[in-house]
Amino acid sequence: MYHGEDGLAAALSKAEILILLLPDTKATENILDAPALALLPRGAFVINPGRGPLIDDDALLKAVDQGQVAGATLDVFRTEPLPADHPFWAHPRITVTPHIAAETRPATAARVIAENIRRGEAGLPFLHLVDRGSGY
Repeated sequence: MYHGEDGLAAALSKAEILILLLPDTKATENILDAPALALLPRGAFVINPGRGPLIDDDALLKAVDQGQVAGATLDVFRTEPLPADHPFWAHPRITVTPHIAAETRPATAARVIAENIRRGEAGLPFLHLVDRGSGY
C-alpha cells in the first residue's frame, strides 16, 4: 500500500486507472503535472471527480495526445464552468461530465443543523466544520 508524498511516485508507477479524490490545497495543486503523468504506465486512464486544480491541463492534454495517457474522464475543472472553447470539450479521448453534487436531504440536514444549534448554545464544538485553511 502506498500513502503520503513518499508513496506518490510508487503509486503512480503502478496505476493503470488513476482516480483523483483529493482536496484543493497548496500541496495538491497541479499534483498531476507532466512529471507525475510520465510516471503512469503508458496507456493509463485518469479520472478526476475531486477538484479541478489537481491537474495541469496542458500537461494532461499533451500526455493524452502522446499516448502516455489513453484517456481521461473529468468531472471538475480549474475554471468552472469549463469555458466553451476549452480543448477538453472537443478532445476525442477526454470525456467531460457534469459536476453534480448530491442533493441535500432535508430530514438529515435538519438534524445536523438542530444539533449544531444545541452545541453552539452549550459552548460545544460544531459538527462537520470546514477547515478553509486546509482547503476542505
